[in-house]
Amino acid sequence: MAVAVAVLLMLAIFVGAAMQRLTGMGFALVAAPFLVLLMGPVTGIVLVNVCGVAASLLVLFRVFRHVDWKKYLILVSAALVGVVPGAVVVKYVPGAWLQVGVGLVVLISLTVSLRMKSFPPESGVKPMLVAGAASGVMNTTAGVGGPAMSVYAVAAKWDQRSFAATMQPYFLTLGIASVVAKYVAAPSSMPVMEPWEWVAVGAAIIAGLVAGEVLAKSIAPSKARILMVVLAYGGATAATITGIVALAP
Repeated sequence: MAVAVAVLLMLAIFVGAAMQRLTGMGFALVAAPFLVLLMGPVTGIVLVNVCGVAASLLVLFRVFRHVDWKKYLILVSAALVGVVPGAVVVKYVPGAWLQVGVGLVVLISLTVSLRMKSFPPESGVKPMLVAGAASGVMNTTAGVGGPAMSVYAVAAKWDQRSFAATMQPYFLTLGIASVVAKYVAAPSSMPVMEPWEWVAVGAAIIAGLVAGEVLAKSIAPSKARILMVVLAYGGATAATITGIVALAP
C-alpha cells in the first residue's frame, strides 16, 4: 500500500471513529465511501465492517448501562436475516456497480432520515423488523447499516442516548456476521494488509475514539450529527462519481 493511500485510509478511519463516539453510529457513514475509493468496493467494505466491529466494542464499554437489550434483540434478529442476501449481492455484482450502489445507498438513506423528522412516531415490532432487515442488507453490501437505524430511530422518537448505546452491540453483532458471510461467499474479498498496516488501523480507531470522547464534552450532539452528515454526503458523492466513471465506455 502506498504511503499516501495509507495516510488517507488512516485519516478516514480516525474521523469515522470520532464520529462513532460522538453520535453512536457515524463510523461507516463517514468512512465507508472513502475506504471504497481507496481500496475498492468489495475489500473496502469488508475493512469498514472489521473496523466497525472494533469501534463498537470499545464504545460499548462506555455506554453499556444505557443499552436497550429488548430492542437490540429484535433489531439484530431481523438484521441477521438480511445479511444473507447482502452477501450474495457482494459475490455476484461487478465492483463498479457496487461502488455506485454504495454511494447511492448512503445518499438516499441520509436524505430519507433527514426528512423523517416531520413524521408522526412509529411504534411496535413490525417497523423494527423492517428496519433491521434493511440494515442487514445495507451493512453487508455497502458497509452502512446505520441509515436504516437512523430512519427508525427518528420515526420512533427513540431517545438519543439509549439509541446511541444500543447501536454498539447491534453493529458489533452485525459487523461480525457480515464479515463471516462475505468470507464464506467470497473469500477473495478479505483485506490483505501488512502487519504494520493493521497496527496503524487499530491505532487510528483508538485515536479517533479518544478524540471523540474529548470532543463530546464540548460539541453538542446536534452539531456532531450535522458534521457527520456533511462528511458522509461528500464521501458518498465521490464514491458514486468514481463508480460511474469506471462504468463509462
